[in-house]
Amino acid sequence: MSLAFLFPGQGSQAVGMGAELADAFVAAKEVFQEVDDALGQKLFQLMREGPEADLTLTENAQPALMAVSLAVVRTLKAEFDVDITKAAFVAGHSLGEYAALAAAEALTLADTARLLKLRGQAMQRAVPVGKGAMASLIGPKTDLALAEKAAEAGSAAGVCVVANDNNNGNVVISGDKAAVDKAIEAAKALGARAIPLNVSAPFHCPLMQPAADEMAEALAKAEIVAPRTPLVANVTARPTLDPEEIRRLLVEQVTGRVRWRESMEWMAAEGAVTRFAEAGAGKVLSGMAKRIAPDAEATPLNTPSDLEQFVRSLD
Repeated sequence: MSLAFLFPGQGSQAVGMGAELADAFVAAKEVFQEVDDALGQKLFQLMREGPEADLTLTENAQPALMAVSLAVVRTLKAEFDVDITKAAFVAGHSLGEYAALAAAEALTLADTARLLKLRGQAMQRAVPVGKGAMASLIGPKTDLALAEKAAEAGSAAGVCVVANDNNNGNVVISGDKAAVDKAIEAAKALGARAIPLNVSAPFHCPLMQPAADEMAEALAKAEIVAPRTPLVANVTARPTLDPEEIRRLLVEQVTGRVRWRESMEWMAAEGAVTRFAEAGAGKVLSGMAKRIAPDAEATPLNTPSDLEQFVRSLD
């Protein structure tokens, strides 16, 4: 069995996430404390108690989701002697790429928390509220080709690109609000359903260039070492162990497409992965994995019982 660990992105957050892990495992509690100390804020209290509106803010959601993922990773190692660096690959969806790198020990936990806090703030600053938009194109007819046609139609009214190629049946577009609105109409005419997303900024499109510039400056100063497990990068959908390439790809990722479908297809085929474990909040990536690679297993690791069952299944 070849195993890869996946790390979720924004949208998987929920009030209460991580609380069961912290109550059950010292290693998880220590992760949340370390993130709080790195950021100088009571982030775990916000995660545990809410309010949801504050947790959903990009600058809070990004480090919070990473913290839950790393709580799972540290607990697996400390309590069950399962070292995720022995996996074939790690991959994370958007901000999850930072969690994947921290899990693979390419970045320290404290640096990862601070980088994600800045990333969230920079993304929010990049585009005035209301100027940008994102929409999810869904349905059996939806694929990358349809989404690119819709985005091209939207481009007549401004910036509009494919932001997340999640899986066939779920592709996200991003850009200027007027352009996304136009693309939504085009997508419907092509046979897709379109759902405007409740996001604070148009992620993974050229409008995020100011945020990419901020992250380039921050990442230039960050210590990144070779991950102990190959990272399958969002921008290339291929594995890398090169710290300087990782630094560059993390900057490109801010404005670039999340090539998740291709990443998963590559791992299931060329990487021979037969099982995916989603470390962190929710089970969005597990659902995608089952659609993209139906012959592989996909296991969400959210709760103490999830971890215990997963470890037993490895015997």
